[in-house]
Amino acid sequence: MAEKTNASRILERLKIPFEIIEYAVDPHNLDAHHVAAALGQDIASVFKTLVLHGDKNGHFVCVIQGDKEVDLKKVAKISGNKKVAMIPMKELLPLTGYIRGGCTAIGMKKAFPVFLDEKALLQEKIHISAGKRGLQIKLSPQDYINATSATVADLISN
Repeated sequence: MAEKTNASRILERLKIPFEIIEYAVDPHNLDAHHVAAALGQDIASVFKTLVLHGDKNGHFVCVIQGDKEVDLKKVAKISGNKKVAMIPMKELLPLTGYIRGGCTAIGMKKAFPVFLDEKALLQEKIHISAGKRGLQIKLSPQDYINATSATVADLISN
């Protein structure tokens, strides 16, 4: 049995079915392609969690396929901001309680608005960080939406 994380405890409390999958971490390669390969999964099912800051509405989270780039103009409009930017890496841990390569919207220090890319709905199951490097949570997109109150939208650059 893989170790429990804050995110997995929250999902258990919400009675949301999920699976924790362990994988070998390469601290020099934290990208989603490496995670997908380590999991033996298609990159389309592996989602990364990005934390951004808007000029009007503060911090929020975007969750997109690991091989895609977030479209800052689309995301600004969707989040009700004029301008948005990724937060500096040094702010990630103090703001969310998570480190790069182990960040998830489930169980952050503070609940931020979550936006999930619509491509997630094309997957039977998605893989997201369990809140620790080397652990991924596998669950249905709808269960992820239920757990995070995510808004589904088109978030990626074409």
